[in-house]
Amino acid sequence: MSGHSKWHNIQRRKGKQDAVRGQLFTKLSRDIYLAAKEGGGNPETNFRLKVAIDRAKQNNLPSDSIQRTIAKATGSLSGVHYEELLYEGYGPSGVAILLEIVTDNRNRTAADIRHIFAKRGGNLGESGCVAWMFQRVGEISIDRAGASIGADDLMMLALEAGAEDVRETAEQWVVTTAPEQFTAVRNALEDAGLELADAGLTYEPTTTVGLSGEALDAVVDLLETLEEHDDVQNVYSNVEDLDSADEA
Repeated sequence: MSGHSKWHNIQRRKGKQDAVRGQLFTKLSRDIYLAAKEGGGNPETNFRLKVAIDRAKQNNLPSDSIQRTIAKATGSLSGVHYEELLYEGYGPSGVAILLEIVTDNRNRTAADIRHIFAKRGGNLGESGCVAWMFQRVGEISIDRAGASIGADDLMMLALEAGAEDVRETAEQWVVTTAPEQFTAVRNALEDAGLELADAGLTYEPTTTVGLSGEALDAVVDLLETLEEHDDVQNVYSNVEDLDSADEA
């Protein structure tokens, strides 16, 4: 996964979810809230909501919490209003960092995130300072174990539907698309009877930087701290081979 450093992949592998269970539930609930607010409360017609609910159930978020969150998002139950924001900044060694934020108080969140950056050798930047280093892509994950299709057939199916690439990880196939082709490719895979483990739009760096030793440790410390903040949904950076470095 060189060049793709969506931080939750590393967080999940390191088992940090158990240590931040409450924070995880908060992030899962906000995913559900935003999905329901955007596309309605029916997971049968709102794929983003379906994925968010499935992910929440996999992580043992109670069903009543899921339904309450959907009710708040669709207006049938009063609750807090959340908004989505994109924060940009620089970490140690000039690493580019992009944050997907969900907050009910943007002033509080901005102050918190600015403090985290400053305390760990980085700085929160202005809008547009690093976004140009990332591209928006669709990403669809399929568990290889038990899949009803082989790698070659999946590649052919995905590319014919408009996908840009299919790569293989230890446990999954990951289909990437241009944002405008995401829905068509996702529908084609579902119509072929494939069960999707995850699907959505994400960010990938267009160029990466290599770090090691103390420089890498400093960036990892910043990324971990950002990930642990309740209002941060996803963290992206342009550090090269971050997954591999973490395993070492």
